[in-house]
Order: sequence, then C-alpha cells, then structure tokens
Amino acid sequence: MKNSYREYVLQCLVCDRSYQPHEVSYFCPHCKVDGALDALYDYPTLRREWPKESLAHHQARGMWRYDRLMPLSSTQFIPPLLVGNTPLYAPIDLLGKGSRIKVLIKDESRQPTGSLKDRASALAVAHAMQSGARTVAVASTGNAASALAGMSASLGLHNVIYLPRSAPREKRAQMQGYGAEIVLVDGQYDEAFEQCLNACERYGWYNRTTGINSYMSEGKKTVAFEICEQLHWQVPDLVFVPVGNGCILGSVYKGFFDLLQLGWIERIPRLIGVQAEQSNFMYRAWRSDQPMQQTERIAPTSLASSINVALPRDRLKAMRAVTASEGEFMCVSDASIVAAASKLAASTGVFPEAGAASAFAGLLKYAEQHPDTAQTAVILITGSGLKDTSIFLSDTAASPSRVFPHHVPVTLTETLAQGITA
Repeated sequence: MKNSYREYVLQCLVCDRSYQPHEVSYFCPHCKVDGALDALYDYPTLRREWPKESLAHHQARGMWRYDRLMPLSSTQFIPPLLVGNTPLYAPIDLLGKGSRIKVLIKDESRQPTGSLKDRASALAVAHAMQSGARTVAVASTGNAASALAGMSASLGLHNVIYLPRSAPREKRAQMQGYGAEIVLVDGQYDEAFEQCLNACERYGWYNRTTGINSYMSEGKKTVAFEICEQLHWQVPDLVFVPVGNGCILGSVYKGFFDLLQLGWIERIPRLIGVQAEQSNFMYRAWRSDQPMQQTERIAPTSLASSINVALPRDRLKAMRAVTASEGEFMCVSDASIVAAASKLAASTGVFPEAGAASAFAGLLKYAEQHPDTAQTAVILITGSGLKDTSIFLSDTAASPSRVFPHHVPVTLTETLAQGITA
C-alpha cells in the first residue's frame, strides 16, 4: 500500500470542518454522533499517478486492489478471507421480453459470510487492529454482526455483538459458530445501537457500528468500484439499493464519487434507495418538505429484518446519495418483497434474503411505472437467503412463474453482445 494513510482528510457532512485522521475517532467532535465524516483523498495526485489500467497488474486480492482509496496505513492486519470479487450477472428477460431495461445483478451473497457487510467488517477489523484495539463491538440486525464475527475469527480478534432478540436464528447461529460474544437485546436495532454505543464508551472498545463509524462507508464503497470495473468503466443508468440504516446506499454513492474524481468514469448513475413500507423513514423524509430531523420515527414491522430500522443512522449519507445522483427513494410492500425474492431465486439461481430482495422489488415497481424506458439497471443483492429462510418456508411464499432465463458473468464481449451502454 502506498502511503494512503497520509493522503486523505476527514470532512464533516454537517459543518464542513476537516480533520486529519489522528484528530478524530469515528465522527465529527463538534457535531458529535450526527457528524458523519467523508474520507476525501488526494484525488489530483491519484489521478496523475494511478491509472485504472494498473488494476490489472495489482497483486492484492479482492477489495484490497483499491487500497489507494482505503483509509489504512498498512496491509498488515487485512483479514485472510477473500472479500470482494463478487459476480455481476446479466440475466435474460428477467423483466419479460417487452421490457427495455437491461438488468444486471451484483451478487454480494457470495461474500465469505454471505453479505455485502463483509466489505465494511474487513476494513473494520484491520482498522481496529491498526489502532491497537483488542475488542471490536457492533450493533446489528444480523448481517453486520455475522460479518464482524467471521472477520474477527480469521484474525483471532475478540468481538461483542449487540443483537435484537428477534434476529433470524440462522444469523445468530452463524455468529455463535464464529465464536462471537452475543448480547441479546429486547427491542429492535435502535435499542441495540444505544446499548453498543454505551458499552464502547465505557470499556474503550472499537465500535464498528454503522452511523457511528464513518470509516465503514470506505469498505462498502468498493462494490461500486467493482461494478464499474466489471462493466469496463461503462456506468449503468440506475442502481437499486436496499435501505435500512442507509450506509450501503451512501457508500455506493461514495464509490462512484471517488471514481468520478479520478476521471475513471464520466458520471454517477441515478441511485434508487428501496425501503419496506413498514420501515420507511428515508422515503418519508425525502418526500417531506420539512427538515429531516422533523421526520417521525415509527417502530418498524417489516418482515425484511435486515432493513428494519426506525431511525437510519447513516441518513445523511443516504439522503445525499439520492439527491446528488438525482435518484429517488421507493417503498415496496412485504408481499412484493416475498414475491420478488421467489421470482429472483427461481429465475436466476441467485437466492436473496428479504432485505436484499427489496432492491429487485423496487426494480419491478420501477419497470411498471416506466414501461418504455430503455436503461441499464443494476440490482444490488446484499445478502444470502440462507441468512433468513422464513420467507421461503411460509404459507404466503410466492410461487413464481418459471421463465428460466439463463445468466452469465458479465465480460466485455458479453456486455457488447447484449447492447449494454452507459
């Protein structure tokens, strides 16, 4: 890694103050917990010295190939598990032969612990150990905790999980298998968040929790790097992202933003944040004429547990992602999420959990509203259906029509053959 630690500053999204990395912990000391930070790199120097063609010769594996846009000073503590390099599929006629939308599936269920959260947790444990931490903690609905437990196990790092008691048993079993210390919380994510925050402040633990730790965006953003590289730096028109806490959506934007600063892409795609109707803070805030802090917190009741959040902790970055990209927030019903998960699995072999399937449900809704639109759309499948099998085993599970479109990993030849354009 080439001096990346000395090549970035941290800037607050609220007050615009800038800090050197050693001056702050996870968030702006002036704005406190609400002061989300951006890691901003020396883009002019990187633009001159780091051509995108050099990635083909990079020896690092997975997401670490983009190390010069990562906030670490050393590769010493990078987990040995392969994180990143997930496939991008191009299914045929997934929306029906009448649709003019080209669909691409970025399948993050292929990560080591089964979700995109591995990207953030891999960076978290490396950053924690670089900082001298002995214990890492997280509040999570499940995926971030499983990811942290797996990455910690690969390095022998102690970790403590604050998990809602209602979390899917599959995710809890995964954490236990990795040897995590689990604290079950009565309530939902928001209650787990507060307990984890208090424990980290009391015991001096490293806090990996989204919305507290601004560095987590820097791990998750690498999914946007991979999408562009897999499309040979052609940018899709739309990217559909499931939204709970808002960190993934904000991170996807940050990834495209970084590439735009380097001149590796010419624009940022429209980002579509998809929420469940029964957990839709961001959608209501986006539709409102009032400041976001006046948006009512409503207890979430969606069956999509991984996006069930009353108050998204990365709401500032999520809102910026949609407004700056001229995108939008959408809401989908639980019934449409179940139907979308079943359709995607039966039609492509990609097996999504409910939260991840919301992105596809959003695309289906978008396609109905824009029947004549000719665009390229990426759906981000953020987690495996094996993480929570309940929607596939319930009596209300959908029985999708079996269209059996084949799909293949996207390569340059296949991209051109299918007429995918930026």
